[in-house]
Amino acid sequence: MLATRNRAKAREMAALLAGVPLRILDLADFPGLALPPEGETSYAENALGKARATAAATGRLALADDSGIEVDALGGGPGVLSARFGGEGLTDDERNAEMLRTLAGVPPAGRAARYRCVIALCAPGGREAVTEGAVEGILLDHPRGAGGFGYDPLFYYPPLGATFAEIPAEAKHAVSHRGRAMARARLILSGWAAEGSAPP
Repeated sequence: MLATRNRAKAREMAALLAGVPLRILDLADFPGLALPPEGETSYAENALGKARATAAATGRLALADDSGIEVDALGGGPGVLSARFGGEGLTDDERNAEMLRTLAGVPPAGRAARYRCVIALCAPGGREAVTEGAVEGILLDHPRGAGGFGYDPLFYYPPLGATFAEIPAEAKHAVSHRGRAMARARLILSGWAAEGSAPP
């Protein structure tokens, strides 16, 4: 069970889990399941809270992530508040516009940023694991590209000379924060499946 109601994130997570010997479901299959509200201090706490609630409600192995963007000019913020940056209910485009307003006048040298992702795995019997991934980049002063989601149109990745919204999904998965965290989670999931401790 992918413990997210973000359809773009669910698609990306499912793609990153391709080939794992488990059937992948998400919360679209359980419309009445409520996730706990996210806190403001820890990616791991947020991810574990969602995964534990989903595992308990469905009786299935659950995977949840919490991720965010950490901008040096903002003292590492918005971090765990990335999805709420600028206020509740904003679209990705509106949130990116708010980020650009906040960073107006900050030179490129001060726009270093990183995406961070923490993934929590929880089995109904109480077994848990947590993985993490991060990727360094720079926030541009204007959006570029039509792919990805979240802050991807602003997040420039120097090794590829492009934003995460300009590169194919496969290229993004190979280097992204979520791709790195999920690669570690895949190893754990495959091990649990081989041991028979993960339901099919």
